[in-house]
Amino acid sequence: MTHEDSLVLSTIDGSVARITLNRPAKRNALNDGLVSGIKAALHEASAVDAVRVVVISGAGQDFCSGADLESLRKISEASVAENAEDARSLMELFELIRQVPVPVVAAVRGRALAGGCGLASACDLVLAASSARFGYPEVKIGFVPAMVLAILKRSVSQKRAFELLTRGAEISAEEARQIGLVNQVFADETFDDEVTAYVGAFEKLSKSAVALTKTLLYQTDGMTFTDALETGVDVNVIARMTEDCRNGIARFTKK
Repeated sequence: MTHEDSLVLSTIDGSVARITLNRPAKRNALNDGLVSGIKAALHEASAVDAVRVVVISGAGQDFCSGADLESLRKISEASVAENAEDARSLMELFELIRQVPVPVVAAVRGRALAGGCGLASACDLVLAASSARFGYPEVKIGFVPAMVLAILKRSVSQKRAFELLTRGAEISAEEARQIGLVNQVFADETFDDEVTAYVGAFEKLSKSAVALTKTLLYQTDGMTFTDALETGVDVNVIARMTEDCRNGIARFTKK
């Protein structure tokens, strides 16, 4: 199953949905059309029962370099209401990634900067090629990585988040892994094969269990310890009633 448009390429191959940002000449810089295209592809992938994982990557040398010059010009000339609508559209994308029932994985080659680093950070898992670079340079032009802050501070320590957001420096894939922004770093030469093997593991797992786990992990964010445990009790009961769990227990007890 394949869907293409000028800004986003979307394919579904068995259990893996692949979404490719397709503006290589612009380093896959975000604009309205690209954000809308990613949202549409995520909705499409969510509707296919066979899909177990979504992989977002960039065409060409870079994952995503943030907003393009035209979008920045538009921001500088827009009204308060127009800027609020534009920012809310990106916020909706970040929220949608968490609402997709299967894991959403960023596969990062090259640079993931500003909004592009935000997009990677918003994904459930981040896989990086060893030469990849990450950074939030917004402060250098008087801008604030405002929505990304809510995501970043949940991924790394507050001190590291402050440093990344206020200094605007780029960091390597390995440093990003060490601080918790990236899950795995793979060699450039074998990156595609390593990503395929990594995401392929989800095909062998229970879709309902992974979906319930994803929902619970984010739902308990900000809860008290007791409330999180109580919510865990509810999800524990739901999981026990699923077909996957009953079949899994049956297989286990027959060993």
